[in-house]
Amino acid sequence: MRRFPSIKKNSDFQIVYKKGRSYANKLLVMYVYEAGGDQIRIGISVSKKVGNSVVRHRVTRLLRESFRLHREQTDSGLDIVVVARAAAKDSDYKKIESAYRHLCGLHNILRESK
Repeated sequence: MRRFPSIKKNSDFQIVYKKGRSYANKLLVMYVYEAGGDQIRIGISVSKKVGNSVVRHRVTRLLRESFRLHREQTDSGLDIVVVARAAAKDSDYKKIESAYRHLCGLHNILRESK
């Protein structure tokens, strides 16, 4: 099983927060920083305001799956941080995926489907 390309270090999160661009919608906030290189890394932040650990982990899994399914269509060389808002706890996969794709469109990081 291949490792999931993720942002783990606090210093990497801080770089994306400070130097990246951000857009938000009702469910998510997305920060994007052009780090260079050939891979896309994602960092997911879900605070205790969203819910207990079961709810937070579920939202994290849904966001990770949305990223995995759309990774091929996303521009390379990016660091992406997605912050879940409290409204995300009541959302199903379709709503989370729609919010994720909406923010990717605002950031203009999706390539056209071929």
